[in-house]
Amino acid sequence: MSEGRDISDLIRELNELKEKIKKGGGEERIKQQHSKGKLTARERIDLLVDEGSFVEINPFVKHRVSWFDMDKKRFPGDGVVTGFAKIDGRLVYLYAQDFTVIGGSLGEMHGKKIAKIYDLALKNGVPVIGLIDSGGARIQEGVISLSGYGEIFYRNVMASGVIPQISIILGPCAGGAVYSPALTDFIIVVDKISYMFVTGPQVTKEATGLETTFEELGGAQIHAEKSGVAHFMVENEEEAFALIRTLLSYLPSNNMEDPPIIDTGDDVNRTDEELNSIVPTDPNKPYDVREVILRIVDNGEFLEVQSPFAPNAVVGFARLNSRTVGIVANQPNYLAGALDIDASDKIARFIRFCDAFNIPIVTFVDTPGFLPGIDQEHGGIIRHGAKILYAYSEATVPKITVILRKAYGGAYIAMSSSHLGTDYVFAWPTAEIAVMGPKAAARILYGKKLANVGDPAKFLDKVSKEYAKLFANPYIAAEMGYVHDVIVPSETRPKLILVLETLENKRDSLPPKKHGNMPL
Repeated sequence: MSEGRDISDLIRELNELKEKIKKGGGEERIKQQHSKGKLTARERIDLLVDEGSFVEINPFVKHRVSWFDMDKKRFPGDGVVTGFAKIDGRLVYLYAQDFTVIGGSLGEMHGKKIAKIYDLALKNGVPVIGLIDSGGARIQEGVISLSGYGEIFYRNVMASGVIPQISIILGPCAGGAVYSPALTDFIIVVDKISYMFVTGPQVTKEATGLETTFEELGGAQIHAEKSGVAHFMVENEEEAFALIRTLLSYLPSNNMEDPPIIDTGDDVNRTDEELNSIVPTDPNKPYDVREVILRIVDNGEFLEVQSPFAPNAVVGFARLNSRTVGIVANQPNYLAGALDIDASDKIARFIRFCDAFNIPIVTFVDTPGFLPGIDQEHGGIIRHGAKILYAYSEATVPKITVILRKAYGGAYIAMSSSHLGTDYVFAWPTAEIAVMGPKAAARILYGKKLANVGDPAKFLDKVSKEYAKLFANPYIAAEMGYVHDVIVPSETRPKLILVLETLENKRDSLPPKKHGNMPL
């Protein structure tokens, strides 16, 4: 009869194996990772989560493929570190791809580990954070690796609107790999480190003849400013992890909870006299709508989302009376605050996120309408603009609107008007609510007469002023009940807080249906 092994030997063996697992692809590959200015998967987790809170899941998993000598490249963990942890005391599930192990490429078991994290997160109603640094699908596993992506994509969709999903791109993310982050709620990119594209520079050259670089094709700045794929761009990894903590502080853990209440200490009755003069009475004069937002929200703290993309619209998170609100605003200092294709997409998606996670929406309006032009019409401004109408109409969370100045035409309706189910619409005395601007209206109303008067310019100026006096104000809309009150700008903050309190227990529902057909 053989004797059993000593438990101390077994424990020592286990500890040695775990230490080996922690080294990923080995010291040499870790040095290579550091030489690129990048952290390892485990270093990233340590920086992101509360100290000592990370619990790893499935660290011993290995791939089971032998093609192309892959049986000689079987690393425990299979290129991804998965588990759960706490961030500021709140539970999260997370995965971090390990570029030191087979380039962080995704194979069958790698994919199964991530899928497992999603299954657990959905069962427990907990956010998922993905730290992405991968060479893409593991070519040596063929279609098996593609199945791994498919399993993740499916879970991304099942989790959408149920738990918050955040992706941080910390290296390459190419080919089919880009679609998992694209299906999540927020993407954070790091300048000079993050790269996202469906086809890389080499394939692009072969297909189109155009030479390009990783940075030009899919660098952080491209996706933050031009494509709108990224929601936040930061300078380094540490800043990315700090941003996640801030972002999570505004969000509930799942769609059955309300966002956390964080005492800001700001006076609910605080007024601000500067608001009385912040919006120019001249409708053609620009200003920065962020100055309005910062003076109204708690402690002037505003986390803007997609700041460089479609700057004619401003969206982001703030607090009023210590409670999270989603802010949507037109930005008059860019394209006069007109709504174009990109701004429409930006606004609509943000509204739908807020609605999914029980975040009230406060909208500040100052827009001359939808942006005219051949490019906009051919690009589908009708379809894209309709997304705003759809998103606001569908949203059942508390909705409050403040019309600051211009609210013309279809854009007046689209920007959370009372006609779309908005609970309260306030207007400042500077508000102008009409089908269009006074001069444009006068040209249409008096077009024939203009051709027959001695001084057309003088006549146009006269009738424009008459039209402005009649319609370029908030009072006809208020008489009709479309605007619920015209308020002194300095009193906006306490008014919003009072209304939000009345809407705390708002109950609203949509007609029974599987889902609507949004104009995508």
